[in-house]
Amino acid sequence: MGETDSLLKSFISTQDRKEYENLHWEGSFDEYLKLIKDDPKILRTSFQRLYDMIMSFGKTEYIDSKKKLFHYSFFDDPMGNGKDAVFGLDVPLMRFVNVVKSAALGYGTEKRVILLHGPVGSAKSTIARLVKKGLEHYSRTDEGRLYTFEWNIPKELFAVSGGQSIVPDPMHEEPLKLLPYETRDRLCAELGLGKIKGDLNPASRYIFKLLMENYKGDVLKVLGHVRVKRLLLSEKDRIGIGTFQPKDEKNQDSTELTGDINYRKIAEFGSDSDPRAFNFDGEFCVANRGIIEFIEILKLDVAFLYDLLGATQEHKVKPKKFAQTDIDEVIIGHTNEAEYKKLVANEFMEALRDRTVKIDIPYITKLTEEKKIYDRDYNNKKIKGKHIAPHTVDMAAMWAILTRLEPPKGYSLSLLQKLKLYDGKNLAGFTEDSVKELRKQSGREGMDGISPRYVQDKISNSLVSDLSETSINPFMVLNELEAGLKTHSLITSEEQKKRYLDLLQIVRQEYEDIVKNEVQRAISADEDAISKLCANYIDNVKAYTQKERVKNKYTGQDEEADERLMRSIEEKIDIPETRKEDFRREIMNYIGALAVEGKKFDYRTNERLHKALELKLFEDQKDTIKLTTMVSNVVDRETQEKIDIVKQRLIKNYGYNEESATDVLNFVASIFARGDAKRD
Repeated sequence: MGETDSLLKSFISTQDRKEYENLHWEGSFDEYLKLIKDDPKILRTSFQRLYDMIMSFGKTEYIDSKKKLFHYSFFDDPMGNGKDAVFGLDVPLMRFVNVVKSAALGYGTEKRVILLHGPVGSAKSTIARLVKKGLEHYSRTDEGRLYTFEWNIPKELFAVSGGQSIVPDPMHEEPLKLLPYETRDRLCAELGLGKIKGDLNPASRYIFKLLMENYKGDVLKVLGHVRVKRLLLSEKDRIGIGTFQPKDEKNQDSTELTGDINYRKIAEFGSDSDPRAFNFDGEFCVANRGIIEFIEILKLDVAFLYDLLGATQEHKVKPKKFAQTDIDEVIIGHTNEAEYKKLVANEFMEALRDRTVKIDIPYITKLTEEKKIYDRDYNNKKIKGKHIAPHTVDMAAMWAILTRLEPPKGYSLSLLQKLKLYDGKNLAGFTEDSVKELRKQSGREGMDGISPRYVQDKISNSLVSDLSETSINPFMVLNELEAGLKTHSLITSEEQKKRYLDLLQIVRQEYEDIVKNEVQRAISADEDAISKLCANYIDNVKAYTQKERVKNKYTGQDEEADERLMRSIEEKIDIPETRKEDFRREIMNYIGALAVEGKKFDYRTNERLHKALELKLFEDQKDTIKLTTMVSNVVDRETQEKIDIVKQRLIKNYGYNEESATDVLNFVASIFARGDAKRD
């Protein structure tokens, strides 16, 4: 037993006990006044506390399509190591934070319901869950601390409290609300604090009134029965965080929001209007000082609407048989588009529409951000027993994004090219202004398409499939995505299904191009060689456009720009002779624009040039290995050794395992063989 005790002691430190004492601080009303004098932030409203909580994690500024944006680190879920991180929604989240900031400053949005609106699976619930979790965490920090109180009743005054010696305030009220308005205002003015609005709830008001009668109006003696306590918000304990989910109309009523009569205590106190015979445990009461989340808010029955409207606009609720009671809480709801359309069409809901701030939460339209969703759940470190071949998740994410994009209007641009532009890639003839214009003309982009949930389901199916024991590849996942479209509940027409199938073909073709490129790079396998080739090309292009000569590094002589070298690279991406000058000037202008912004040119950011350089290097080296021989049954020893070297490069440099590297080499070999057959 002693050995167990010593082991337990090693886990429970003195620091843990000190932290517990700090989190469960108790003191007199006078001690509380000293606390707020030292730190007035204790008296913040729920919106102020929410805004400060988000900002406490910091933000970073960046430029996207010439627009200044902010990324708030809070939405990376630092409390849960990224489990609920929200990706690719910086613009909607900026709108959300701005609404909260406006409410914190008292500019009017504190009297509104914050409504997160968007398609299914667009992270609305995740954002609400993250905010609740953040407030819980923040209330446990010194910066985010807040306090409530309880009544300490002596035996001779038990009648006041119905026989209880300790009576917690049922709505976790701010202790300063115990002071009369005039005293409260004078105190706040003296301490340089903002006004504390609202009255006590009926339960504490009743006790306060009886004690005042007992002590003939001596407030100081009444406050002597008050113990101020640190308040820790907790959804599980129903303290400061409420959640309401609509159910069947027959199984719920509005008392779930405002509390209900405790019929067992009516006999004890003689009246159903005695506050001691009422449970102030409705979700609005529970969420006081914090936040309440309404899941699928627009499915609420009309009976709940009146309570919601009052709580929103006036910050008051009406418990049964009691006067209106003040509350201070953030009201956040979420809904999908179909329900919102019903709201717009329903004239009886006009009052709710008028008290709502709608924030659209669309699907992600940036490929790198969409990939982060799946990489979090499906990666080779997390998935045991099966290897996920490179590009598997990427291709699934690419298809999901394509389903959400609108065809570009007024531009000779494919949907895939639009996806790449949105993802920060450079295409000839398109600038940041072009991307800005494309986003502007696509008003509903991201509000339709395939949800991440569908893609996650199909990746999961592939992982448990018997098609391969050791790995899954993009074709397996794309086939799963295609098969699932037949029974997809959200596809409403054959036309929509055909469009999604066509987009799968585009993704398959893109994958084919990617792996051809990858194998070509594995064969040439020399990033330094590409960099040198690029530097040589840029030197010659610079000399050509500025009518200068190039110094030969070997002879030291000044020579004319190497036209043959430049054309051998440009022809790889089908730049005709008549367009060569325009292309070269575009490259130099792009380098110049980067220099002005203090950025260094990198061939990897220019997709066309990158591809041209790789193809040129591959052409120079491809004769060292005949990949097409892989599709025949007879491979000589020398060729097999070279193929094994390429395979090892794929494993080492690109993340393949033995099986997936062999598969991709066989696949690319069949493509080359097909190409050779066509030429023959």
